[in-house]
Parts: sequence; C-alpha cells; structure tokens
Amino acid sequence: MKRFASASAMLAMSLFVCGAAFAASSGSLAKRHMIVAAEPDASEAGRLMLREGGSAVDAAIAAQMVLTLVEPQSSGIGGGSYLVVSDGAQLHAYDGRETAPASANPRMFLDAQGRPRPSRDVIPGGLSVGVPGTVAVLAMAHKAHGRLPWARLFEPAIKLAEEGFVVPPRLASQLREGAADYTAMPSLRALFFNADGTPPRAGQMWRNTQLAATLRQIAEKGPDAFYRGAIADQLVRAVTTAPRNRAGMTREDIAGYSPKTRDPLCGVYRLYRICSVPPSSAGGVTVLQILALLERFPSARLEPATLSSVHLMSEASRLAYADRDRWLGDPDVVSVPLPGLLDRFYIEMRSRLINPQRSMGTARAGMPPVRQGALIDYAPQAPQVEMGTSHLSVVDERGQVVSMTTTIEAAFGSHLAAGGFVLNNELTDFAYEPVIDGRPVANAPGPGKRPLSSQAPVIVFGPDGRFFAALGSPGGRFIIAYVAQALVNLIDGQLTMPAVADAPRHVNLNGPTIIESGTRLEALTPALATMGHQVRPAPFDSGVNGIRRMADGYEGGADPRREGVALGD
Repeated sequence: MKRFASASAMLAMSLFVCGAAFAASSGSLAKRHMIVAAEPDASEAGRLMLREGGSAVDAAIAAQMVLTLVEPQSSGIGGGSYLVVSDGAQLHAYDGRETAPASANPRMFLDAQGRPRPSRDVIPGGLSVGVPGTVAVLAMAHKAHGRLPWARLFEPAIKLAEEGFVVPPRLASQLREGAADYTAMPSLRALFFNADGTPPRAGQMWRNTQLAATLRQIAEKGPDAFYRGAIADQLVRAVTTAPRNRAGMTREDIAGYSPKTRDPLCGVYRLYRICSVPPSSAGGVTVLQILALLERFPSARLEPATLSSVHLMSEASRLAYADRDRWLGDPDVVSVPLPGLLDRFYIEMRSRLINPQRSMGTARAGMPPVRQGALIDYAPQAPQVEMGTSHLSVVDERGQVVSMTTTIEAAFGSHLAAGGFVLNNELTDFAYEPVIDGRPVANAPGPGKRPLSSQAPVIVFGPDGRFFAALGSPGGRFIIAYVAQALVNLIDGQLTMPAVADAPRHVNLNGPTIIESGTRLEALTPALATMGHQVRPAPFDSGVNGIRRMADGYEGGADPRREGVALGD
C-alpha cells in the first residue's frame, strides 16, 4: 500500500541506513563478518543480524525480507530460492524452487493449433505462477543453521515497510519503463503507483503496509502462516481471478509445497573445489562443465577480457549449454544423467571439440556415459535481459557461509501481487513444447514439477581446503555464463572481488557470442568474427555479488550494474 512517509518516519529511515551511507560502494573490506546484497537496505539488515551474533543464514533471511520490499522487481517471498551453506566441515544445498500446481499439464503453454504461445502473452497473469518456495526453504535453513529467533529476522523489513523507504533508482526506472504493462494489472498498480497512475520517482518515500502485515504473520506463526493461512487464500484468489490467463491453484497445492535438501554438487578446477546446487537447477552442473572443459587450457589463455578468453569460454559454453538443454530437468520427475555429464573421460572428449583458433558454430549435445532415456529440450528462444532475480553472499564471524540466489523470474514476475508482494512467473521456465520429433522433453510442464533453473550460487574452497569465496548472479539463462566467467576471472585472472563484480561480460548460449556493449570487449568484434563467431553487442543487467577470504578478513564486491553494497565489520 502506498503512502508518503511523515517527517518522523523519514528520520527513522535515515537512522536505519546511516551505516550504509558511508560504505555505499561496490567493494568493501571487513575482519569479522560480511554481507553483499543487491540493495543497501538489504545489506544493512543482514549486517544488523551479524552484529547481534546471528548466523549467515539469519543475515540472508533478514536481507531477503528487505529485498521483497525494496527490490520487488527481482525477488521476494512470492518466488523461490537456492542456497548453498557451509558450516565448516559440512556443506548443505537447499532447493526452494517453485512447483507447478496440480492443474499444470504438458500443453499449458500451447495455442489452439498446438504451437507455443509467445512469452509476452503467457507471462502476465495466473498461468505462469508456481507455488512459491522461498519462505519454506528459508525456514528449513533457519531450523538447521539459525541462531537468532525467527521473528527477529523480519523486524528490519517490517519497520521499513511501515515507516517508509527511499525508492531506489533501479526500481523507479523499471516501473517507469514498464508502466503500460504494470498499470494494466490492478494488484500491481495499487502497490507500486501513485494515485494519479504515475510511477514513483527515485528518492520518493514509499510504504507497503500490506507487506508489513504479511511479514508480521509469517514472523509470528512461521511458514504455516504463508502456506496454510490467510496468505495462501490471497495467493489462490490472485491466480484464479487474474485479469489475464486465469489458472488453477488451490489451497492444497500451496499447503503441499515442500523444499528439498540436496547433495551439494562439487568439482575441482585448478585445485579449487567449486560447490553449487544440483538439479532442479541446471546452474551448478553447467558451470562445472564449462570449467572442466576449459581446464586443459593454461590460465594465460584465460586472462580477463582477452580474445583467447572470450573465444575459449564461448566454445566451452556452447558445449555445456547444448547438454543443459537436452539432458536436464527436475530430478524428482525425470532421469538426469548427472554423473555422466561430469565424467572425466566424457569431459575430455568434449573438450577436444574446442579449436583454439576457430569457432565450432552451434554445438550438438553429447551422449554422456551414464544416462537413461533420450530426453530433449526445445530450442531456446532469443535471449532477453532478465531482471527478476537477485543474489546475496554472507559470511559470519564463526565462518558459516551462505551463497543464495533468489528469484521471481521476470521483472515483476507474473505482474500479479498478493499480500503486498509480487508473484513469480517461474512456470514459463518450463519448455513450452512437451514433445519434439516424437521424443519427450525433459523440462516439459507437469503437476508438482519444478521448472528447470539456471541459478548457480557457488561456494569455493581453496587448495588449503578452507573457504575461499562465495558468489553468484542473477541473469536468467545468462547466470551460468556470468558465474563461470566470474570464477575464471577470480582463479585464472586473480582479480579482486570488486574487479570480478565489475568485469565486462560475455555470454554464449550455443548461438551468437554476446558481448557487453560499451566495454572494451567491443574492440574484439572483428577478431572474433574472423574466428567464426557471430558477435552481438548488448547491455547486460548482471548482478554478480561475492565475498573472498583474505589473509586478515574478507573482501566483498557488488556488481555496479545494480545498486548493491558489501557491508561488514
């Protein structure tokens, strides 16, 4: 609910963020603990929990609740999350991916002629909404790793929602640019637009008392308030009465949601142990594939922003994305050949397809040695800039580490809101065609199924076995390339974490080589074209946020393309 804040509320807000004011830069150093999140208010909420003796998981939860308020276009309790948590000797992976309701079916995104509908037609409204997983997975992680009371973690977000927060420039810009679409959806318009229909200005004070009430319920009653109470009723109404694409979602769908604990997926790259989440996200395995495919090349060939680095990473990405699109899906529903995709001999064979002097063009998926069935994904649509995801990294004073990627998929998700928060459109991460050439598609929609993700939260351990770094990024299908490039720049390029966050981006999804416009990479275009690349410049909205262990503390870096900061003591 929108309201201008009073002078006293503005003063309270200034006091809350004063700790971030002096450190509002993309890089920072700390000795005891640190958090890097995509908005200063979220980083400050996390640091407050760390200062009170909270765990890294506590800080991540507090930051996520604030992100729901101040970065609603990118994440929130209406979406899903993946976490990797290190408690020193033990490593944990948590899957809070959204699930399809029981009404979902393999043909749900096809038109009357059996053709895939355009994404712009199916994203807005109820059809694209999956049962949210963030609240449940954070409650699961808190039960295992939390130190502060659950309710305490919600207080910073509730305070800001009730008393008002300063509208960040990125939120204001995205509301302005998408105003025609967003104002067509009454629930979104009521939350994020002025009474005269105009979007808020950057720097304007804003309240969301609906979200404050929702967060109070979850704080007091735990996740059951979200999945079995009045909040669930609001979710059902939003989906079943949506102005566009009304769909079926029931109280039973919501109450039946269950987060998953998964075995962390780890691989070794140049003596560094890289750990991420396994499917239902394709992110971890595809990042590990890219790194494994590159390891036979010397680090000197992978220096940041060089011709050889862009070429080799593009070629490795082609091979890995080809495998991603054919073989990966929800492991609870389809057979995923995970061991085969990372098999040493299979990787060596695939790596030999990389010509250091010439692009291979479009890569074909391989045939991993351990597989079942013959599953194929549809050819992906043209890549688009994705804005509905966020990443945060945290380390506490006891050495617990969290790397967490959190999402609602597209900017403002399904363009629906309930209880003061935005609902995801994650079901459009399913393949729209359930069968191709008579073969079933691994990532086809289905009841209770998790759509395939590209999220890749990563924790890295050094050659000494100790924590070395935590990082991740938003970016849709680009996430995999962003994270793989960040790791190569960190390990091979030996960049600082702020430099890793700031480095120019390049991505290949097994098609054109996309380079970040306005960066020094554009000068490589003629040489890349000579090597056979189809080069396409584009602006990137990445959000690489990470922490690196130093000899005397921690170094944080936040992607300057967004508004994040690294804060710590």
